[in-house]
Amino acid sequence: MSDPDPLAVIAQLPGVPEAVDEARQAVDRLYRHRVLRRASPAVSTESSLRGARASAAIEGVDVPLDALRRDAVHDPLVQGALRASAELGRLGSTWRKAPRQVLARLHAVAAAGLTSPEALGRPRTAGEAPDPLALGPAPGAADTAARMEALFELLERPTKAPAIVLAAVVHAELAVLRPFGSADGVVARSAGRLTLVEYGLDPKSLVVVEAGHLELPYGEALRAYLEGSPEGVATWVQHCASAVTLGVRETTAICEAMQRG
Repeated sequence: MSDPDPLAVIAQLPGVPEAVDEARQAVDRLYRHRVLRRASPAVSTESSLRGARASAAIEGVDVPLDALRRDAVHDPLVQGALRASAELGRLGSTWRKAPRQVLARLHAVAAAGLTSPEALGRPRTAGEAPDPLALGPAPGAADTAARMEALFELLERPTKAPAIVLAAVVHAELAVLRPFGSADGVVARSAGRLTLVEYGLDPKSLVVVEAGHLELPYGEALRAYLEGSPEGVATWVQHCASAVTLGVRETTAICEAMQRG
């Protein structure tokens, strides 16, 4: 018989509770920052911009933040990351009810200019998926579809696991399955952030979690997850918790800069 709450099992793997607790405490401290009493929307907007920049950098397109502010970057991957980041605020309420619809929309905005218009928002049916992180070949279309169904079921189940654990699994599955065959990394990180927002850890979408992923050995942590062992999965979830903690540091810097004027 399958475990009724597999995420709760992951949440208790060695090293995971401590990392998750540290991240949650960091977010709690951030939310008490005095700047957020008046400037929470502005901080969220800046976080979104920095998150998109970091997400594109993970894919190998690293551009200066100032160039993004001047709208001087026309690389399609960067533009896709910016669009996906901007779209998150409109998709939140749909994420729990219709995750398929949300992922299709995220891919449609993230991959415009990277794939054919008819492929936008549609699962890949054949062909190779890009592998910028050296994860190895993506699973075939049938295996990917089956695992995506399992992921959607997981999102619909009640769980006692913290939001970070659910976000980590959503993020990793999308990153390793590469279900669309283009812009999958951007979609995976967007869905991970959306999960942190909608499942209560970061309801105002303040944490620049993508900057944390960029700073840490991201590909290495995903390869650990791919091993499928409890240790490998724990390594990935701890990585995601650490990314939140580092993302809080980035957001705190935004708050401090605003405080100084």
